[in-house]
Amino acid sequence: MRSDDVKVLQEVQKNAKMAMKAIDTISEKVYDDGLSIQVARESMKYADIYNKATDRLLDGKAPSYKETGFQDLMLKGGVKANTMLNTSTSHIAELMIQGSNRGLTSMWKAINHHDNAGDVSMEVAKELMDFEEKNIERLKKYL
Repeated sequence: MRSDDVKVLQEVQKNAKMAMKAIDTISEKVYDDGLSIQVARESMKYADIYNKATDRLLDGKAPSYKETGFQDLMLKGGVKANTMLNTSTSHIAELMIQGSNRGLTSMWKAINHHDNAGDVSMEVAKELMDFEEKNIERLKKYL
């Protein structure tokens, strides 16, 4: 497996894992039933995409993304700080949209910096990016 493929798939893993952790942290503060269902569906799809990237890396005998405890701490701390005083449905949707936008930006960077990545890894990356864009559209109604 080419190193560009590994980097793109690891970025997919990183984004999906961060999204799942953010959703796990924020879901206890969601009081709107519709948004709660949306968030649960998102988490399942992120897990599916994460597993696809992991399977591709395992097939290519490449290492998976290794997260640091610091990143995890920063993510959870950021979510808790941003929802400490405001847990409105609109604010939670806004935070989730911002997270999806950050995910899209990091995926575009990965794709642009690793242009020798093959079709298989690009397919998984595009699936994640399409999902992020659809999430943003679905979340807009909660703003």
